[in-house]
Amino acid sequence: MDFSLSSEQQMIQDSVSKFILNDYDFETRRKILKSAAGYSQDNWSLFAELGWLMLPFSEEDGGLSGSMADLALVMEEFGKGIVVEPFIATAVLAGGLIAASGNQQQKDLYLPKIMAGELQMAFAYAEPQSRYHLNNVKCSATETQGEFVINGHKSVVLNGNNAETLVVAARTSGDTQDNNGISLFLVDANHPSVKREGYTNVDGHQAADIWFDNTPTLELLGDQDNALPAINNVIDKATLAVCAEAVGAMQIANERTLEYAKTRKQFGYTIGSFQALQHRMVNMFIEHQQAKSILLMAVLKMDSNEGVDAKAISAAKSRIGKAANLVGRESIQIHGGIGMTDELDVGHIFKRLTTIQYLFGSTDNHTKRFATA
Repeated sequence: MDFSLSSEQQMIQDSVSKFILNDYDFETRRKILKSAAGYSQDNWSLFAELGWLMLPFSEEDGGLSGSMADLALVMEEFGKGIVVEPFIATAVLAGGLIAASGNQQQKDLYLPKIMAGELQMAFAYAEPQSRYHLNNVKCSATETQGEFVINGHKSVVLNGNNAETLVVAARTSGDTQDNNGISLFLVDANHPSVKREGYTNVDGHQAADIWFDNTPTLELLGDQDNALPAINNVIDKATLAVCAEAVGAMQIANERTLEYAKTRKQFGYTIGSFQALQHRMVNMFIEHQQAKSILLMAVLKMDSNEGVDAKAISAAKSRIGKAANLVGRESIQIHGGIGMTDELDVGHIFKRLTTIQYLFGSTDNHTKRFATA
């Protein structure tokens, strides 16, 4: 089987790689993290200009009809720069739901703005009690005089503090853990009845807890009471995207650790000459290669099965989670105390790899899902 990149894929990879190398060095990222928004609007506009925000959308919707393999290429390069711009939150999650469930009028209104870099969005689905169960939705939407209003609390909403429009999963019928009875709604994030408490996650990415108090919805997105399949599909796509990001981050962690081991001296010798550390770095390299292999397997299965393959997704997330844990820990330990400082990128990579292990389902959660799929 030929795993080489097509000319279009090579162009995509090269463009993101050059951006990371020339415009997104570690010090630039640190300055972005200290900004009020927690991301760079200039970079976001550049993403749009280079067509990266068009990648997840079909040509019919004005996008580039990028495959899962194309998206994984972009995310792997983003992982190498530990990019904090809300690509997944806006383009993959919220934008993906509009593309999959929205009517033509909704697509025409929102998708061009997302692809042009003019609209920030977020998908509010997780709740304090829901853990990784996407059907566990307590936040409710009730119909009053022909309009829906939402009440409830959503937690750890990625990009929730910067979003101008929210896609909200709310229960319109049934009990808290029923598979049916969940609907999606578009909501104005700046409405007075919406309370947002934004914060920076440990990995530098922005998130928010959001409370709705009789919040009017802009409109229903997709079929009422039947949103769970669309939610499952878009979360699976985002899961594979962060898996690709982790693979890119692990590569840089390995490179930085090897470089440090070749220069750091102890007892008159470079620590890279110590056999015990050589064995550990070999293990890091093997874990990264295995992670990259299973990512490729999952990406190809997703593309061949029309974007649906829960077993492959969980296999990748479980295996990559374990690899991220080992590579992250070993990179810190081989660097020693300096690895935990804010001035070195290895510590930031470790934080992102640790977060990815629990994002969209933990390693253990996906291991169980794989066993029962």
